[in-house]
Amino acid sequence: MKPTLLILAAGMGSRFGGLKQVEPVGPNGEAIIDYSIYDAIRAGFGKVVFIIRESFADAFKEKFDKKLYGKIEVDYVFQELDMLPEGFTLPEGREKPWGTAHAILCARSAVKEPFCALNADDFYGFNAYKAMAKFLTESKNPTEYAMVGYKLNDTLSEFGSVSRGICEVDKELNLKKLLKQLKLLKKTAKLFLLKMMEVKLNLPGTKMPR
Repeated sequence: MKPTLLILAAGMGSRFGGLKQVEPVGPNGEAIIDYSIYDAIRAGFGKVVFIIRESFADAFKEKFDKKLYGKIEVDYVFQELDMLPEGFTLPEGREKPWGTAHAILCARSAVKEPFCALNADDFYGFNAYKAMAKFLTESKNPTEYAMVGYKLNDTLSEFGSVSRGICEVDKELNLKKLLKQLKLLKKTAKLFLLKMMEVKLNLPGTKMPR
């Protein structure tokens, strides 16, 4: 069974000022998502599920349906603020989308295969998808989870601060602790660099979809 790529793309892009998930960045109008899907197909993924707002549907289908036809199975699920588990209510005035866990919850009916989730506007590189596909297809433990880690220095920006999940692992690379660090600047991150800690960019994977 080929794994599924779950793309989190319901963000509003308020700081960017538009739908950055499909904003062209490549020489032929490619968005970052295009590179992610291309690498995922090469790595062995067989399906892509876009988690979007319903208001984004036309823009996404216009951009991806035709170009992905015959290359990989495509599905869409909607993430809206009021899609909450029983017993929960939407706080008054809430406009910002819920996070990763809520996005994956919204996709539960569309994903029946081992899968990994990623942010639509992050570039991960082919080796990340290759490693994740290998785990998702070869792991024999149905309750085993994994994520892709990067050296912190490779994820810092020359153009401002970033937020990162700082990972502490043991000798077998099992995750012991995850600490979210806000406003990391390249010139002030020496403490973390000296420790050579790994950093999490949102690319978790699991063998057991719910």
